[in-house]
Amino acid sequence: MALEGLPSGETPELERVLAALDDDGCREIIAVLETPKTATEIAAAADLPLSTTYRKLDQLTKAGLVSEPLGVRQGRHQMSRYVIDFNRITIGLNDEETFRIDVDRSGGRSLGIWSNAGRDSSTTPP
Repeated sequence: MALEGLPSGETPELERVLAALDDDGCREIIAVLETPKTATEIAAAADLPLSTTYRKLDQLTKAGLVSEPLGVRQGRHQMSRYVIDFNRITIGLNDEETFRIDVDRSGGRSLGIWSNAGRDSSTTPP
């Protein structure tokens, strides 16, 4: 199931991030995503129903906190693997005294050694 995320480089809205972080299920999913996992693996690790897991993954993806860059072939089907898409979240005040949010994606925490895990070796350049 493909979930829509944010366009590359776009900062997520403060309300979306706060709503996701305020949700017990979303926080549990973040906690179990130490390595890339399929929705089924996440549901089992987080002890959540699969339908709830998909809803929470959608919420996290729209908030820009989780992405699904990795696909794994199983027979004729490709299954998405989800990863954390941030290292740090900072909330502060801008010059106009309104809240702003900065989501730090530097350091490659979300992919690390997994960055090539979803690529088919027959299509990866030498």
